[in-house]
Amino acid sequence: MNQNLQVPSQASEKFSKLPLSHGKRTRLWRLLYGSGPKNGSLLVLPLDQGLEHGPTDFFPHPPAVDPSYQFEMAAAGGFSAIALGIGLAEKYMTEYCGRVPLILKLNGKTNIPSDAEATSPLFASVEDAVRLGAEAVGYTMYVGSPRQGDEFRQFEKVRQDCERYGMPLVVWSYPRGSAVNAKGGTNTLYAQDYAARVALEMGADLVKLHEPNDSVANVPAPYDKLQEDSAARCARVVRSAGRTMVLFSGGEKNDDDAAVLRKVEHYMQSGATGVMFGRNMWLRPFDQAVALVRQVHGIMAKYPR
Repeated sequence: MNQNLQVPSQASEKFSKLPLSHGKRTRLWRLLYGSGPKNGSLLVLPLDQGLEHGPTDFFPHPPAVDPSYQFEMAAAGGFSAIALGIGLAEKYMTEYCGRVPLILKLNGKTNIPSDAEATSPLFASVEDAVRLGAEAVGYTMYVGSPRQGDEFRQFEKVRQDCERYGMPLVVWSYPRGSAVNAKGGTNTLYAQDYAARVALEMGADLVKLHEPNDSVANVPAPYDKLQEDSAARCARVVRSAGRTMVLFSGGEKNDDDAAVLRKVEHYMQSGATGVMFGRNMWLRPFDQAVALVRQVHGIMAKYPR
């Protein structure tokens, strides 16, 4: 076995210095050092697209509509965790308990209404996560939405419960809404950098972000004058997240395996803790996806955190 993939005798100095309760520290250690690459980096398989996007995401690869497909992929590929909602966790997790670490998503929405006033209501609790043996909870925050006041108040209770139960908190920090669109759009450096900082300020342990693009049209100063390449943009949002660990989204499916691997290398070089790969994995044939995940492991092994 590759020694880089073995469970280390101790966590990194950076992890050891994080101000965490014993419960959070234990659960995060199991995610970062007890599963996945096992070197302080994190490789997550998300399966919240059925709620967020509807069944159409599964059309290109019909076997993927069965959640058992993703659970078996998470187990066979050695993912750090699978992230999904309470319905899937309760109905499909049983045979994978102890084999596949769980990040329980607590809130979500459909894409049927307009995102102009996006909000993501709770449908599960931190107590549910404890009952289901989760290692962390996930919470979607729509940064900049006209309804962000409701989002902040809802988040307060989740954060307090996470502290009470010793549960790590992963924030899907997503710029959304008419005001964000008026200031350049959701994936600009301005929007993603702001989303990273919001997650830190709000108390997230980890944050999921999208790679910022190079558009400066309509973005506020001084971002409209920044001329940075992709590496610098990604590194900037990692810095803005401070001691909140960053996971970048793998995005939509890319049929070019080499391009997927380059993306992983790029994110890890930027200082990210890891990657969330959903459609880029479970829209592939099973054996091909597992082989690709093993190559991802090889890259992440070079970047201990």
